[in-house]
Amino acid sequence: MSKKKATPESAPPEDSPVPGEYTVVARRYRPQQFAELIGQEAVSKAITNAITSDRVAHAYLFTGARGVGKTSAARILAKALNCETGPTVNPCGVCGACRAITAGEDIDVIEIDGASNNGVDEVRTIRQNVATRPSRSRYKIYIIDEVHMLSKAAFNALLKTLEEPPPHVKFIFATTEVGKIPVTILSRCQRFDFPSITTARIFEHLKKVMAGENRQADDEALRLIARRAGGSMRDAQSLLEQMLSAGDGKLSAELVHAVLGTAAGDRVIEIASAILGKDPGKALERVAKCADDGLQLGEVLDQLIEYWRALMLLSCTEGRFDELDVPEAHVETIRRQSASQTLDTILAGLDVLATTKARLKATNHGQVLLEMAVVRLSRMEDLIPLTQIAQWISQGGGAKVIAGTSPGAVASGAEPSKKNGHLSLADSFRAGNLAAPPPPETSNELLDLTAATLNDVWAKVKSTLGVMHGAELSQASLPAIVGPKTLVLRFPARYDSAYEYCREATRATIIETNLKKLTGVPWAVRFELDAKNGSPGPTVPAVSAKDRERMALKDPLLTAILGKLEGRMLKMEEGFGVVVTEGEAEAVPSPEESP
Repeated sequence: MSKKKATPESAPPEDSPVPGEYTVVARRYRPQQFAELIGQEAVSKAITNAITSDRVAHAYLFTGARGVGKTSAARILAKALNCETGPTVNPCGVCGACRAITAGEDIDVIEIDGASNNGVDEVRTIRQNVATRPSRSRYKIYIIDEVHMLSKAAFNALLKTLEEPPPHVKFIFATTEVGKIPVTILSRCQRFDFPSITTARIFEHLKKVMAGENRQADDEALRLIARRAGGSMRDAQSLLEQMLSAGDGKLSAELVHAVLGTAAGDRVIEIASAILGKDPGKALERVAKCADDGLQLGEVLDQLIEYWRALMLLSCTEGRFDELDVPEAHVETIRRQSASQTLDTILAGLDVLATTKARLKATNHGQVLLEMAVVRLSRMEDLIPLTQIAQWISQGGGAKVIAGTSPGAVASGAEPSKKNGHLSLADSFRAGNLAAPPPPETSNELLDLTAATLNDVWAKVKSTLGVMHGAELSQASLPAIVGPKTLVLRFPARYDSAYEYCREATRATIIETNLKKLTGVPWAVRFELDAKNGSPGPTVPAVSAKDRERMALKDPLLTAILGKLEGRMLKMEEGFGVVVTEGEAEAVPSPEESP
């Protein structure tokens, strides 16, 4: 039985009179010219320039994701080198060499599967045969697919031949895992990275395929297939083949969802709207309905991840991001939802979904995990960055929070949401029930820095630096005036980390700038590490975890944070010491203690 010839992409496929000779779409629409490699223009240009300038290397390595054109490019390069009219960047496709390479039957173009021919014996056979000149063509070309599957011994056997092959031999390697190839092999090849193909390019190609097949399809159906392909043209064509086999009439989005087990866009919108509306019951009902209808919950989770990705992109670009992998009809809805959520909240939700996806692979309780993720997202309040909390408390701002409220953050543009009759902290802030942090007290009166006023002036300098910087600066002794407009801060040797933190150029400049604002005079600040004060304090017995917790809760900053957020201490990490008053030692828990 003769083998059916492949046809170029531009021409419609021929009808197969015999069912056994049917060739799948991915093979019939395989690229036959460099110009037909979709999404690989940079690679095509580099190779065609090498051919026209007669600078063709003896070994090439094509790497990239599956189905992006690596093996097709290798065959096109082989045809370009061995075409009867070549070497040429446009092989004719009709001569004996081109037709045999297209069919995979050319005697001088040897295609080897690296997965099944990965031993050293196969490579030794190649080494013996490279000395033989090609039978009829210009070059003897070895195309090794999935070359990373070769054994270490096989790679070692290939090294010398690969570095100095005979002039009539060319090697073309293709792999999806370039990290597994030894550096000694990589250094002997010209490497070309094939990027994933964009959804828009795959969609346009699928439209051409449908025209060649004389079939009709909704644009939304083809977009669904293109998004599902994940950047792989071969995956997209295989999915399209499956859809064409499943339906007789026009290809619709409903058919694609039914075959793939995915949820329609309206269903995903309903689940997301229930989550963002803080209604876990409604969201669980929608998830249960998806399960009852036989949808693949893993696919539904992937769709939610894509949905939250769209929220993130729109939030980062203030709604101006145009290339979203979501139906056009839902873009405005997603844009409104992204404006009602803070970016930190969206990122936290995306992290919950991604973690659930990772856990889904190792369990048979996929529905339970998805339901847990949905409930967590529904109960997630807007988040306040820790830096904002620290600044807020250090400035003494904020009115007393209404009893029963929960932690939250300011989400611009969101409507106040109530839970059990109370506003969240973020909504209380927006509604005016929670006062904003007052600005620090300012005065136009300049301070005179002398030995008598040094203590008060330095305290005001530290109050302008923020919690973290001020705390590290407090580890030093009171600065000393050592010269004209010069201060020196000495850190005990055991506080070398605080010394390194404060003497960093940017932070030192900030201290000097604030000092000038308060005094009106430029002061230079030097930092020194007091080596004489490096001996440890008196040894104190290790304190218990309960005692350390009680001592930590005496810290005003920690107490203020717990009060503002109505929180409580759940766990104290090992190594969290208690800084005691001057003259006492610093209590550090023993390693064997469990907090």
